[in-house]
Amino acid sequence: MKTYTKESLIEALVNIHDRGWIPTGRKNNDGGVGNTLEDLLEIEENNLPIPNAAEWELKAQKKDTTSLITLFHMEPSPRAYKFVPSILLPEFGWAHQEAGQKYLNNEKSFRQTINATGYSNRGFTIKVDRNDRKVLVDFDHCRIVDNDHPVWRKTVSGKTLKPNPYWGFDDLYHKAGTKLHNCFFVLAESKTINGTLYFHYQDIYMLKKFDLNKFIDAIEVGNVYIDFDARTGHNHGTKFRLRRESLISLYAEVKKF
Repeated sequence: MKTYTKESLIEALVNIHDRGWIPTGRKNNDGGVGNTLEDLLEIEENNLPIPNAAEWELKAQKKDTTSLITLFHMEPSPRAYKFVPSILLPEFGWAHQEAGQKYLNNEKSFRQTINATGYSNRGFTIKVDRNDRKVLVDFDHCRIVDNDHPVWRKTVSGKTLKPNPYWGFDDLYHKAGTKLHNCFFVLAESKTINGTLYFHYQDIYMLKKFDLNKFIDAIEVGNVYIDFDARTGHNHGTKFRLRRESLISLYAEVKKF
């Protein structure tokens, strides 16, 4: 695996930009653009080797995608409850769409992408409690859209989510500050020629000094989403995600190459 200085990484990214359209052997999905860039840089997945420097993250996205960018994975507190597999999934989950086919008849699913702008059609939302310095999940069965989930609604009617799963500000500061303090963010055009996917890596941003207070503000106004993805047999992890324009705005210093 190659080792880079910050300067040599910038040079390598600019060289990749100058190569124009580059074929990839990766699958045609939103994650392939980052995997291909890692292949071109000859680095391991999620491992950006810049020694003797502050931590750096490498992220890439297709220009034409509306997908959210995953910032990090982090399970809610109190950790001892193991909230997702022990409470949210068995108590508030619903029948998996492939229960009785790919999975057992009793397979449940809990998949929600929620933010702080309002309640989802299943009655979940995010709230920022600045007094207790927490970002918490709230559930209100009265907010469930009746016509969308009538059978499931009956199973959770009257239930409350107590205690509320949450993430403390300090824990979020530590996670985001360690994972995202500095970031290289690359945007690419994509096209398919004769069945082969090509990327042209075009916009290269160097983002420095992740602003933790702006991050909490972004959660509060709904720019940050929390994504649950669990089923009875496996918890895929809880992710903090956001849109690309919001990512750039969270840094004190932005330089484009």
